[in-house]
Formats: sequence, structure tokens, C-alpha cells
Amino acid sequence: MKDVTQLTEGWRLRHGEELLEARVPGCVHTDLLAARALADPFLGRNETDAAWVGRRAWTYARRLDHDSGHQRTDLVFEGLDTAAYITLAGRPVGTTRNMHRGYRFDVTGRTGELEVRFASAYDEAAAVRAVTGERPNVYPEPSQYIRKMACNFGWDWGPTLVTAGIWRPVRLEHWSTARLARVRPLVTVEGETGRVELRLELERTPQGRGRTLHAEAEVAGVRAETVVTGDEAVLRLDVPDPRLWWPRGYGEQPLYDLRLTLRDDHDDHDDHDDSDDSGPLDTWHRRIGFRTVELDRSADEHGTGFTLVVNGVRIFARGVNWIPDDAFPSRITPERYRTRLTQAADANVDLVRVWGGGIYEDEAFYDACDELGLMVWQDFLFACSAYPEEQPLRGEVEAEARDNVVRLMPHASLVLWNGNNENLWGFRDWDWEGPLAGDSWGEGYYLGLLPRVVAELDPTRPYTAGSPWSGSWDHHPNDPAHGTHHSWEVWNRQDYAEYRASVPRFVAEFGWQAPPASATLRRALPGEELAPDSPGMLHHQKAEEGNDKLNRGVARHFPLPEGDFDRWHYLTQLVQARAVAAGIEHWRAHWPVCAGTVVWQLNDCWPVTSWSAIDGDGRLKPLHHELRRVYADRLLTLQPGADGLVLAAVNQSARPWRTTVTLRRLDAEGATLDEAVLDVAAGARSVARLAVPASLVPDERSAKEFLVADGGDGGDGGDAGNGEGRLRALHFPVPDKDFAYPRPRYDVALEPVPGPGDRVDVVVSAHTLVRDLLLQPDRLGPAAACDSGRQTLLPGERTRIRVHGCGAVGIQDIRAALFCVDVR
Repeated sequence: MKDVTQLTEGWRLRHGEELLEARVPGCVHTDLLAARALADPFLGRNETDAAWVGRRAWTYARRLDHDSGHQRTDLVFEGLDTAAYITLAGRPVGTTRNMHRGYRFDVTGRTGELEVRFASAYDEAAAVRAVTGERPNVYPEPSQYIRKMACNFGWDWGPTLVTAGIWRPVRLEHWSTARLARVRPLVTVEGETGRVELRLELERTPQGRGRTLHAEAEVAGVRAETVVTGDEAVLRLDVPDPRLWWPRGYGEQPLYDLRLTLRDDHDDHDDHDDSDDSGPLDTWHRRIGFRTVELDRSADEHGTGFTLVVNGVRIFARGVNWIPDDAFPSRITPERYRTRLTQAADANVDLVRVWGGGIYEDEAFYDACDELGLMVWQDFLFACSAYPEEQPLRGEVEAEARDNVVRLMPHASLVLWNGNNENLWGFRDWDWEGPLAGDSWGEGYYLGLLPRVVAELDPTRPYTAGSPWSGSWDHHPNDPAHGTHHSWEVWNRQDYAEYRASVPRFVAEFGWQAPPASATLRRALPGEELAPDSPGMLHHQKAEEGNDKLNRGVARHFPLPEGDFDRWHYLTQLVQARAVAAGIEHWRAHWPVCAGTVVWQLNDCWPVTSWSAIDGDGRLKPLHHELRRVYADRLLTLQPGADGLVLAAVNQSARPWRTTVTLRRLDAEGATLDEAVLDVAAGARSVARLAVPASLVPDERSAKEFLVADGGDGGDGGDAGNGEGRLRALHFPVPDKDFAYPRPRYDVALEPVPGPGDRVDVVVSAHTLVRDLLLQPDRLGPAAACDSGRQTLLPGERTRIRVHGCGAVGIQDIRAALFCVDVR
């Protein structure tokens, strides 16, 4: 049977004349940090002082001794970052130039000093650029000339920390006769039967050529076997009445163990070595889920659709964009993946898009998505650049695509392959066409090579050429009426109310910035007197004119606070939550014309002001709580439009929703001016839209009136802080700075929560209108968290906020952590 030896210990990193202990998997930066040879680049402005690391060559080394008794020994690297020259006992083993694929080298009978010499990524990129010629890029870094995580070179939310190292596991595999070189499970459902077509490819030793082998597979109690005389075979397994895998919110996520065993059952072992032949030659195991997935891109009266259909059910995708969770991806543990993706699920997210400027994530990421019911939209790794299609890149791109399609296709959560991020759009709108002058720029990948690879290897899943992409050059690539759309004009130039100006078919990117939690800032910027434009704050703001856009977004609604950082911090986080909610509420209210929103972005890779809902230290921003509300199965929203004010009841659950909604037109002091009760009925997976009676609509110029809609049966995630399962929608006709808010007055009480854990309930009782009350729990303690985000209380209402991890706190501590709208 195949033996595997993990090579995690004994590595050294050469740093000048020193030999540092190296951790594998890892990277140069993390080894230098461990040796105290580098200051933490996440703190202060240390990132600048770490730039030299990415411009040097580095060597990893260890002794390699092995005596397996097998016919063949392979040295297997799951990931090398990036351009490497590998030697063993001074003799060449191989070269690599791609971070995104694995490598296997025959080292049978060879021992001695193993060295992996990494060239500077900048030097490798320059050498490739000299061959291919110049190509446009959104950023002034050479990411398109090297198959490496693009955001290593910096992004508008990420640091420039150009890594090198053995970033994924490395091992020796000892084997005889034959091994399973590639296994592709094509999983489908036909009628009441789950079908698995298991396609396998073998690699044989010279001694194993011509031998008749046996392959056996099993799933859900069903077995199949075949005789293998060549290097390829197919096994088919039909599973009667399998339980279907569903996205979260639509059903359960049953997973089945699929096992494959390769055997040599010959009695004659004269040509074999003396190793134990009693076991199988090789085994393979994955978990699969039975489900169907389609992408409906049919044309209709609104344009060209883009709707995911799972098990025959059309889905409004409640999505988030995912970036690498650490600038040094080798530090991301399975537990950290699980935590972050559970946070996504807790926000009622059902789709995670793995963005094309990052990495194909670790198996632990996709395993967690399988179990949590999070659909995965997987980008191929091209982002915001024109990519040469000549060698040496073209061969690497194809090898990388084949490697990762086969690796990831067993995962039930994977529902879509996407060719690139914004490059088709960039060619049309970013002044690329002239400088390219007919040179290749990636179109051949997105419209030729990649769809061919997916069709050959994984025909059970849809492929789309890019995001955004209208489906063909017949329409503008970012046409909101056709296919996927990226909505960035609003953040860059407009007020968030402008999200309501259009109904794209599928919003694959949109978002609004906010700084991270206060405790995250204070850890990342030690000793700095925080201000929006303090040195560290500006360094940890990577977006072009980012602070100007933040301030402009606040100033449209509130007086900009001068000299009050805490107030500015609250308002920027509040506007982020409001902005994203405005877009999602509007687009969900137009289902099924709009079939999904994918918020930019779920997470961060370091402490930074960005569009994330979870900051670089893993703390939840108010946006995370807002996503939980607006992505809940049931949502009430008041939508202004050309035809007047509309109450929309969005019901994404499988059950019809009948409720009564109380509409109240109130004055600023909370007195009821008019009231009505509407009976609302929304069918399963549908939206009910009702015109608000004219007598209840506040005058559009009124600074003293607003509308409240209260309904019931919100279920999980629908609580607005005013009663379990209760939904609330608000409409204020004028910006906050023009509204006649009373001075907010409220009482605060603390109630200990019985039972284990450090928990307390903060009870807030309002005497006036209290708009967008927000508790920032990290101000009570770095580990503190709470169960709710912003909420609006009317006079006489009470809310209960549960806090844990805060330690011993008093009323004044709580008051210092509470914020609300106050425009005085």
C-alpha cells in the first residue's frame, strides 16, 4: 500500500548568513516574524518597512532521507509560492512558477540536502514581462505576469506584502505498481436516482505496466467495481432515493462518503518488491452531496436573466464576496475557516463568491461550506488586469485550471465557475484597448480555454466567462439588464439612495466602506491619537480617495463631526450598514427580476478601513448584524419610487406568509398622526408589494414626520430589536441632518444573565425617538460581542441587547459604548 511521509519538520530558511527555523507550511514573512527579524507589518506603518522581503530570493532547506522499499518515491508539493528551483543533493529536481497548483517530482532512490530556492516574485514577473510585453493593470504592480495571489501585490483593501515559501503541505509518497493519479466524480440526480460517474486515471511504474488491476467504489451502501487494464477506467453508481443537498434555508445538507480503492489481486508477485502486498495499492475518499445546479440565463422582457436553480428551485442568492482571510494564507487554520464561514451563515448568507484576486482556498473552506449549506461561486484567478496569453503563462493557466477543477469538483457546495473578475469590463471601459493594440489580454482564457476545461472535466456545473458579464459582446459587459452587474458608481460618486435607480438582474459586487472596530484600530495603531486623517488611519486606508468618499457619504446625511473621532467612527459604520441595506432591500423587493446580491465584502486580510462586514481581527461590524436582518427569509421594507411609496413584504421561505402590518405616520416627538392596518399575503419564495395609502405618506419635504411599518412572523434573523419575530421598516422623507430629531433620551439598565459564561443584558428604555441605537461592544472589552446591531426605538419602547465577554462593567461603561443619531 502507498506510504506517505509528511515533511513538516526540520526545515531551515536562509536569511543572509543565518539559518532560521522555518515552519512548513508557511512563508518567509511568518518565519521572519517568528525569529523577531521582522516587525509585524499589520501594525502601524510597518508594512512599508517589510517591502524588502518580497524583492529578495529565499532558500528553504532540509535533509531528505528515506528508504521505503517501494518501486517509486514522489516528492509532492501542494503549493509553492511561487517561482522555485528545487535540488536534491545538489542535482536538479524541477522548477515551478505557479502558486495555484501542485507539483510532483520523481525522487526514487535519491537522498541528501533538499533545497527549494525561491526567486523574487518581482524578478520572475519582470522576466515574463520581457517575453510577453506590457499589459495594462489597475494597480502599479506586476501581478498579471506571475501566477500568484494577485492581492499579494496590494489592493484597495490590502497591504503590499509579496510572499514566498512552501505555503501548503509537502510530503513523500512511496508506492508500487500503480497509483490513483486523478479521480473525477461527476455527481448528478436523475429523477429519484443519484448518479455518480467516477472517472479515474492511473499512473503506473514500469513494473506495473500491463498488470490487470481492480477498482472498487462505494457510496451510500451502493458498490461498483471494474477491471483496469490500461490507465483509465469509469465506475458508475446509482443510489436510489438519495437525500438531496440544499443551500441553507432551503433544506438540509446530507453528505455521503464516496470511497475508491485500487487493488492488485494477482497471486504472482515475482516482479514486485518485498513490500507488503496485502493491502490496496491506493485509496481515495471524498464527501459528496446529491443535487442539481443550473444557471438560467434566459432572455425575457427585462433583458437577460442570471438565476441559480438548485434541485429545480429558483434562488435569490444572498451572497458575500470572500477575499483571503489573511495576507499570509498559510496562517489560516481549518478552525478559522469554520469560524468565518459560520459568521457568514449567521448573517443569513447562502452564497460565498471566492474572488479572483485571491487563491483557490484550502479543502477546509469547501468542507465547511458543504456542511453549512453555503453555495460557492468560484472565480478562476484573474482580476482587474490584462493577462498575456503567451507562454510561459498559457501552459500554467491550463495546468492550474485542470488541477483545481478536479480538486474542487467533489464539493456539493460548489455551484458556479467564473472566468475572471472585471477584466471583460476593463477591456471595454478602462482604456485598455488602445495600449493593447491587438495584443492578447485574457479573452482567450475566459471565452475559450477555461470553458473548454470545465466542459471537459466538470460538465455538471455552469460556467460564466466573467463578473460582470452580460453574456456576449452584444451588450456592454456591465449592463445591469443582462447577466451580472458590479455597482460601484454609487460608492464612488453618489448617495446610497441611488441604489434604487435600477434593478440589475444579478448584483455580483457592491458595497460601502467603514473603519474596523475601535478595539481593532487601537491594537493595530498602538499609541496613535486616532483621527480620520491620523498617519496610521491613512496608512490603513488603501482605497483611492477613500476617506473623502467616507466623509462625503456621511455628509449627505449628517453634519460631519469635527474633532470627535468616536462620533465619526459611529457615523461611518452606520452609513455603511444603511447603504448596503438600501441596496439589498430594493433589489430583494424586485425578485424575480433581480436574482441575487453579493456584498463586497465579507472579510478582511488585515486591520483596515474597507467594505467588509467582519474586520481584520474577526470582529463584527454593524454591517454584519444588518446583513442578518436584510438577508432573513422574511423582510419588510418601505420603498420610494416613481409610483409612490410601496410596502414590500419579501418572503424567501418555503411557506406562505400572512401577516398584518401596522402603518403609522408619526411626528418627531412620536405622536401618531395617522394609522392603518394592512393585511399582507406573500406566497412562498415571492414578494408582495402594496401601495402605502396616501394619507400615511409623509410629505417629501417634511422635517417632522416619518412612517413606521410593523409586522410579525419575522422568524430567525428578522428581529429588529422591538420584539421577538417582529419586523420593522422605516421611511424618513428627508436626510437626518434636516430632520427635527428631539434630543435623544433613554434609560440604561444592566441585568446579569444566569448560567455559565460572562453574559449581561443591556436594557435600553426610550423616552424619545432614538434613531439607530448602536452598542459597540468592543469598547467594553476587546473580547466583548453582542447579539444585535442598529435599531430604532419609539418613545416608550424598550430593547434588550445581550453582551458576552465584557467582564465587569457599569452603567457608565455601557453609556460610553452606546451611540445613536443626534444631529444637534
